[in-house]
This record gives sequence, structure tokens and C-alpha cells, in this order.
Amino acid sequence: MTTSTTDHSTTSTTGTDGEAVEAALAAVRSYTDSTVPDVSRADRVRSGDPADFAVPTGREEEWRFTPMHRVRELFEPAPAGQDAVSVTVRTQDEAVEVSDHDAAHALARPGDRVAAVAQRTAPVRRTVRVPAEHEVAEPVLVDLSGTGGRGAVDLVVDVGAFSKATVVLDHTGDAVFAGTVGIRVGDGANVTVVSLQSWDGTATHVGQHDAVLGRDATFRHVAVSLGGDLVRLDVNVEFTGPGASSECFGLYFADSGQHLEHRLFVDHSAPTCTSNVVYKGALQGKDAHTVWIGDVLIRKEAEGINTYELNRNLVLTEGARADSVPNLEIETGQIEGAGHASATGRFDDEQLFYLQARGIPPLQARRLVVLGFFAEVLQQIGIESVQERLLGVVEQRLQDAALLDRPDETTVDLATDRSAHLQEFTS
Repeated sequence: MTTSTTDHSTTSTTGTDGEAVEAALAAVRSYTDSTVPDVSRADRVRSGDPADFAVPTGREEEWRFTPMHRVRELFEPAPAGQDAVSVTVRTQDEAVEVSDHDAAHALARPGDRVAAVAQRTAPVRRTVRVPAEHEVAEPVLVDLSGTGGRGAVDLVVDVGAFSKATVVLDHTGDAVFAGTVGIRVGDGANVTVVSLQSWDGTATHVGQHDAVLGRDATFRHVAVSLGGDLVRLDVNVEFTGPGASSECFGLYFADSGQHLEHRLFVDHSAPTCTSNVVYKGALQGKDAHTVWIGDVLIRKEAEGINTYELNRNLVLTEGARADSVPNLEIETGQIEGAGHASATGRFDDEQLFYLQARGIPPLQARRLVVLGFFAEVLQQIGIESVQERLLGVVEQRLQDAALLDRPDETTVDLATDRSAHLQEFTS
């Protein structure tokens, strides 16, 4: 593995000119200190103390894509008394324990100032605990509802050894929100976490999800970002025992002016584990912007692992921008495989031609291509009611952008049509 360093040495000078040169060099040092990324993801600060993080300027590698004026207020604690996000946990399983916790029992390890401020000052701290050797038949639903203003929440999802559970985090309403989620997956446990960012169009959401996997654990994380003015979500996966597997899926659809940013970090620190990342996004409208950063670190002790990450972006109109940055950091050659792929483009002309040659109108053909593009991620959710709801949002986006063509003579009930697509996706 190669690394790079920056030499900050200077040369002494005298007089007024010397002072000017020193001032210029100081400015350069200040800029490079804040723009040169850490040599390794392993070296980045993880702390629950906001004082351990400088206030970002936007020149830092981890903040350079984020519009700072839209998140700046989250760098400092909210004014006293602001509690704009409520949390309701719904489950039909009496064995699932729901309780409050204090800051000392938070599981997430903040990786930036926003997460550290949120975790330290969160007025709502909720734990969902599944006992060992227990299977939760129905999804545990966690509703996070915003009522306007600032809100912060710290969640803990703790699933015991050899248990199985699905937890759905549903973010709705309006808020300037920062949240941390710590997920512990016990040895041999099987856990799925689905995070839906379904906010109103004026909401801001900056969040961090940390998953820690035990020996032979199975973990699946699905992030779906369709709502909000700005969403920035960090998902971190850490392997602490051999034989574990992780899958991270993401779906996002940015409209005019929306900023949707997803950052993944998979830390392979145990042998014979596997990880797979698949994120797909679509963009339409002026100034629609998506960002995907995928970092994978394979440590020296992580021999025999297999990892792959993929990001695909479909640009539907002019004026939209997608940034995609996959990164692999490998410290050992004793692995089964490691790779990544990233692509951003417009509609596949061959697909459109194939559909139109069979009598499907052009805009209807585009609709089918978009739904097919998202199918791989949608089917990973595994909850039909949620999948149908998300399909409805995607179709409405296409319809609003005049990409959905339904002549009177071929009008189909949307609910029926979506059910047909769900059967096709999951078959």
C-alpha cells in the first residue's frame, strides 16, 4: 500500500516582504491541512466529543461535496427546548424490549462533528433489544416524525446471538435532523435494517449508522432516500469476528435542487468475511445532485475475505450531477477477491429501442427502464407494503417530470400496476 505525505516546511525571510511571504505560506498550510485527506480511513477520528472535531469549512475531503450553508447549523447544539423529532417503536413481539438509554450506552462512534453533537445532546435516546436465540416474525417499525425545527436522536439496535430480526426506520415530516444509530449484531445473528428517508421537501437529515458484526453474523442494510431537501447518510460496517457477511443496498432519486449524499465505510478487520455494496440512483431536474462515496478497508489480519462494491447512476435530464467515488485500501494480498465498479450515464438507447419497437410509447418505455433499474435494490427490502409505497413515489416523480405517458386508451390503475411489478421483481 502506498501513501503520500505533504511537506509543510518553510524558509525564513526578513522585512515586510518576509512577513507577507510568511502570511501566504500560513494560508497555504491552513488550506492543505484541511483539504488533504487522512492517509488511511483507519486513521480518522472517532469520538463522541464534539471538541475532537474542528468546525468543517467545506474544504475537507469528507465535506467537499456537501453544500455547507445547508448543514452549518448542525455543527453546534440546538437551542434549549428544541425537540422536533419524535420516536415511536411498534412491534407485535412481546420479547422485543424497548427502552431509553443514557449517553454512556450509545453504540455509534461518531466520525464527524455533526454526529458527535447529535449523540451528546440528543433529547431522544431509544434502544430496541432482541434477546438471544429469538426470531422476530414481523418487522419492528421505528417511526421518526419531524414537526419542524431542530431534532436529534440516538438509537441503539441490539440483537442477541443467533437471533433474527428486521428493523425499519421511517423518517417523515419536516425537521433539521441529526441522528446516530448503533447496531450490534450478535454471533450467528441475522439482522436487516431498512432506513427510509421519506421527509418533506424542506427537511435536512445528516445521519450516521454504525453496525458491529460478531462471528458468523449476517447483516443487511438498505437505505432509501427519496425525500428531503438534503440527506447525508454515513453507513459504517465493522467486522469483529470471522465468518460474518454484510450486504449494503441503497436507492436514491434526486429531484430539482435536492442533494442526496451516501457514504459507505466497510472495515474488514477479521478473516474469512464477505461484504457486498450495491447503490443505485436516478436524478432529474436542475441542480439535482447525488454523491456516493464507497470506502473499503482490508486490514492485514483480514485474510480470506471477499468484497465488492458497485454504484450506478441514471441521469434523466439536463442540469443534474452525480458524483461517485469508490475506494479500496488493501493491506494484505491473502484475500479471495476485492473489486469495485462505478458508472453514470443516460438511458440505454438499445433498451429504449427494444421497448419502442414492440409498440411501447417512448415515455412509457423510459418509465419501465427506471423501474427495472431500481428493481435489484427494491427487492432487497423484503416488505411488500414498503416496496409498493416506494414504487408509488418513484412513479409520481416520473409523472411530475412528464416522463410517464399514459394515454386515455391505455390507462392502468397505478396500484394494480405496481403490484404486478412487485410480483415480477420478487419472482
